[in-house]
Amino acid sequence: MAGDAASLEVEGRRQMRSYRAILRDDAGGEQRSEAERTFCGLCGSGLWLHDPTWPELIHPFATAIDTPLPAAPEHTHLMLGSAPGWVQPPIRPQDRRFQELPEESIADWHRRLGLEADEGT
Repeated sequence: MAGDAASLEVEGRRQMRSYRAILRDDAGGEQRSEAERTFCGLCGSGLWLHDPTWPELIHPFATAIDTPLPAAPEHTHLMLGSAPGWVQPPIRPQDRRFQELPEESIADWHRRLGLEADEGT
């Protein structure tokens, strides 16, 4: 899930904490991820991920969204080729399925389904 980073409104910033993952390469080298994961410092609930590679986007955890959103007319299930056998995704007939990553971006998905936010909202 991705949203317009400029639309993010937050209460309780003093309780928020962030983390940047340590990435390891095949040679054993380490570096910090540019992506920052934000969570509640009181209860540990994940809130969102922000990657400066795409500064206009924010990737909130669905459980952190407390404003009404329309139900999606379809879902895109991706990376199914990597799912363990015990995972049973709730795929509906209208949903799209991909063994790897789809070529369609999140923005393209919203445009195709007419789900783009009106300017100024």
